Amino acid sequence: MVMGSPTTASAAADARYYSVAPGYRVNVRSGPSTDYTVIRVLSEGAKVRIYCQRPGETITGPYGTSNIWDNIDNGEYISDAYVDTGSDGYVAARCS
Repeated sequence: MVMGSPTTASAAADARYYSVAPGYRVNVRSGPSTDYTVIRVLSEGAKVRIYCQRPGETITGPYGTSNIWDNIDNGEYISDAYVDTGSDGYVAARCS
């Protein structure tokens, strides 16, 4: 019998959803900068799962100024300055 890898099982068990800043509709981009294309816009009150994070353009938002960008789906990024992670640093693994 083949079991799923411990890394995958652990990541799924540790999955958390984070709230986007209240009152904001946040642009989801194809990369970690405002130079990337807007793919879609998150509605007010959205919650996102952060799969990994990477450095990118520095953005100022309701949760401070940060160069961290959150990967919320395959090829989809939002600035961490708009996500209530409870931290000024990384809360997920760095994207590879």
